[in-house]
Amino acid sequence: MMKIVPASEPLVLLECLVAGTSHRPNLEKYEPKLQVGQALHLSREADNHYDDWAVQVHTAPATDPANVWLGYLPEGRNETVARLLDAGKHLSARLNHKSWETDWLHLDIEVLLHE
Repeated sequence: MMKIVPASEPLVLLECLVAGTSHRPNLEKYEPKLQVGQALHLSREADNHYDDWAVQVHTAPATDPANVWLGYLPEGRNETVARLLDAGKHLSARLNHKSWETDWLHLDIEVLLHE
């Protein structure tokens, strides 16, 4: 009898907040649509003048018209994720928590490595 092995769960590489949400326009309008547990898309910004390892956090791929750019992985905690993305590894993120801290949208995420 053939045994079916379930697909492996992704590996959690990093738990962090999304940096720079206060600099993203219109997040106050989009925030009610953000759902805890939803998948998020990561993309490299290799030409960033301030951070060589910049990784953007989006609600969908950049080519999707419904995509909203939420912010960045925090500087100083993003190098491993950036290197894995540069190497073509399949990574994503998942929203764990959201809350408003006065006028700042606090988003906690997990970065996931899929095998």
